[in-house]
Amino acid sequence: MDAATLDFLTRIVDAPGPSGYEQPVMRVFRNHVEAFADSVETDVMGSVAASRNLGGSPRIMLAGHADEIGFQVRSISDTGMLYFGMIGGHDNAIIVGQRVTVHTANGPVAGVIGRKAIHLLEGDEREKAPKGSSLWIDIGVGKKEEAAALVSIGDCVTYAESMVRLQGACYAARSFDDKMGACVVAEALRRIDAAKLQGCVTAVATVQEEIGLRGARTSAYGIDPNVALAVDVCHAMDFPGADKNTVGDIKLGAGPVIARGANINPKVCSLLVQVARERGIPYQVKAVPGGTGTDANAIQVNRAGVATGLVSAPVRYMHTPGEVMDIADIDAAADLVAAFCEAVTADIDWRPI
Repeated sequence: MDAATLDFLTRIVDAPGPSGYEQPVMRVFRNHVEAFADSVETDVMGSVAASRNLGGSPRIMLAGHADEIGFQVRSISDTGMLYFGMIGGHDNAIIVGQRVTVHTANGPVAGVIGRKAIHLLEGDEREKAPKGSSLWIDIGVGKKEEAAALVSIGDCVTYAESMVRLQGACYAARSFDDKMGACVVAEALRRIDAAKLQGCVTAVATVQEEIGLRGARTSAYGIDPNVALAVDVCHAMDFPGADKNTVGDIKLGAGPVIARGANINPKVCSLLVQVARERGIPYQVKAVPGGTGTDANAIQVNRAGVATGLVSAPVRYMHTPGEVMDIADIDAAADLVAAFCEAVTADIDWRPI
């Protein structure tokens, strides 16, 4: 991955953006794509769509969701502790003691997710993951009035983790899922060779995937694509104790993952494999017998149906503050998506017959 792409990936991953609060991420995305897109539009949901070759045929949609999991301040106790709700799916056993950032109208406020210390837990409490209602955010004040002067009900909260390099091409971040996907669709749009492009390609950073694929649903309705690719993360199974028989032998550094299954148009899948082989792009294949749980679910059933594919990049420790990815997989995913767009022609019949 070149330095400019790595810089974009870092900025978009580190920008705060829990579902419903994606605006900082979208500013990074818009600023990046404005340099090469023919048009950039933001819809009423907050999703941002960047297009090239306006008027081309067919209409190709690329979707990577820009929201991350997080928290939302719901109440403030008399002692100034912030009680919160979950945005997206969390493992409560992981969040205790994590440093967080409360994003307020007046700037970030640092905090820590608190719980009774292990010494004070009794019986089954020691063995069970805590309930969210038994946790709070401590911002270091002692009174409700002090906290309320800094934080408002409804403020969003993210883990206080920035993207960091581990070894080789592996990096850790709190929100590769799925700002990485927004990076990939933007980079794919930039990398397309205009001389080879027939279709109009629209790369969308979608919102609110973590709470129900909402942005993909509305964006797909507005764009009305003939063919689409969603880009997301999938589980790498190269960690100790992984059951590869249930998910597949997916590993970091082996290339992007092409999905096969009911959520995926077979001709889209075949074309992805074909261009990967022709371009020498490493890839992996994952079998998904039902819905994929990604934006591909919503896009596929838009209007009268869309020929939909899914390109993923493997991640370890999904939905934690320390998601680990190999950036070579991210880079290759952008190349694969760009090559797919170049290979799409107006005369392809996407019907699986």
